[in-house]
Amino acid sequence: MVRFENVGLRYGTGSETLSDLSFTLQPGGFYMLTGASGAGKTSLLKLLYLAMRPSRGLIRLFGEDVVTMKRDRLPGFRRRIGVVFQDFRLVPHLSVFDNIALPLRVAGVAEEDFETAVTEMLAWVGLADRASARPATLSGGEQQRVAIARAVIGRPEMLVADEPTGNVDPEMAARLMHLFKALNKLGTTIVIATHDAHLLSSLPGIQLMRLDRGRIADPVGMLKYPPGKTTSKPAERRP
Repeated sequence: MVRFENVGLRYGTGSETLSDLSFTLQPGGFYMLTGASGAGKTSLLKLLYLAMRPSRGLIRLFGEDVVTMKRDRLPGFRRRIGVVFQDFRLVPHLSVFDNIALPLRVAGVAEEDFETAVTEMLAWVGLADRASARPATLSGGEQQRVAIARAVIGRPEMLVADEPTGNVDPEMAARLMHLFKALNKLGTTIVIATHDAHLLSSLPGIQLMRLDRGRIADPVGMLKYPPGKTTSKPAERRP
């Protein structure tokens, strides 16, 4: 699903934000990306959802080299990836319903074919009574739930989420993680960036990768108790 080889990322002429990243993420995996604030988690996610190209190195997504991919192919390629942004990026003039439905409309799905799915998703994230509301009238936690619903509604091949439970209470956080797990069981590869130790401790059996100052501090491995420790055996890597 994802392959990085000696990837580096530099903003402008400064020092590298990410350095020498090499790892493989398998199809259908569930991965948690951890690290202190400023470790490079958001920058790595931007490379995964094709918002940026690396300064050096190789990145392959879905078996294709995305570093040299022609720009006119990128929009269609990005539609295979669901993204939950830390700043939500909801469309202000659209209702909650229409924000969630947006990826399906862009993909050309007919209204009658997705109305039920969007309504069910609204109920799942606890916003059934806010379908006609505009983003500006929502709380931060409600906007976060809309952003998550929009990202998962199309059952993307890969979901990338930046601190997706940062603005919701623990009960809703657990519910959203259940939604991510259900999507993962359907075959979607999940990559979530978080520094929430409680969230990590509630998810035994996932894959954990830790960043430290732009470098991989621990190999991709299975999260086990106590939180923060990984097994000595890394995830299978392809040549």
